[in-house]
Amino acid sequence: MLVLNFPGFSVRFILIGEHVFFFSFLQGDVLSGKQNGGEVHLGILQQWFGIHWWNSREFALLFTLVFVMLPLVLYKRVESLKYSSAVSTLLAVAFVGICCGLAITALVQGKTQTPRLFPRLDYQTSFFDLFTAVPVVVTAFTFHFNVHPIGFELAKASQMTTAVRLALLLCAVIYLAIGLFGYMLFGDSTQSDILINFDQNAGSAIGSFLNSLVRVSYALHIMLVFPLLNFSLRANIDEVLFPKKPMLATDNKRFMILTLVLLVFSYLAAIAIPDIWYFFQFLGSSSAVCLAFIFPGSIVLRDVHGISTRRDKIIALVMIILAVVTSVLAISTNIFNAFSSKS
Repeated sequence: MLVLNFPGFSVRFILIGEHVFFFSFLQGDVLSGKQNGGEVHLGILQQWFGIHWWNSREFALLFTLVFVMLPLVLYKRVESLKYSSAVSTLLAVAFVGICCGLAITALVQGKTQTPRLFPRLDYQTSFFDLFTAVPVVVTAFTFHFNVHPIGFELAKASQMTTAVRLALLLCAVIYLAIGLFGYMLFGDSTQSDILINFDQNAGSAIGSFLNSLVRVSYALHIMLVFPLLNFSLRANIDEVLFPKKPMLATDNKRFMILTLVLLVFSYLAAIAIPDIWYFFQFLGSSSAVCLAFIFPGSIVLRDVHGISTRRDKIIALVMIILAVVTSVLAISTNIFNAFSSKS
């Protein structure tokens, strides 16, 4: 299998980071809730059935790991995940569709907020705080590591170019729609995790049902996305640990051991790091920026095969400079805000 090896350690680190992020986000914030400072946000299971031991974070994680994640991650080919990936995409579209319907309803009732073209800065917010959005934006589009295993199994490798462009376009449309409709619905009260807004009282039975439907659809979406992330993660880790061994798919014992170890690691990390924002702040501003912008730009500048044009190199250089400056500002602002909040 072809895997991304430049630079190997950083690429594999970002894979582990996003892997843990999805698992933590799925259980901690959607199904089992979380506590942020003095605020407690109940998960959808706790809202439906009350707070019990069986819908606690630890048990919900374990149940999902054994009965949902494990059967899906045991597939040895990306092609076997095509149906689950298709369903996850449809669930993401359904998520956008429900938000759109809620926003249109609120617009007809005159309850929407008018979107602003520029952010409003006050005494609590500085210009540099805008750069703290970098981790979310960059991580959202950083899935380069899936290109190689998917392209390797396509009948025509040239189809991967079209697939990547369509995927980026679909992601951009979905994120833009969620941002627009979310602000129309919640205005300045929009949380950094917009799903938190959907755990509030909607004031009607239909509204509460739609709020629950949004959160359930997104939880199922992430469940079905997780195996694809696990596939690339497992392949990369295997190459690091066993570079001279035969292909992982041909060794059942090594495949099972590595799969189970990664799942257990994800489970423990999801419990130890209940709030994904801590993970986002620095991982998205460092490793994700490197993987999405700095490493590809460096490859173009190095131009081992002599195929890069002057225009390509100029774009690559500008991309690297912007990525470095933005990353430094985002990390510095996050560190400053962390120490300021403690004081």
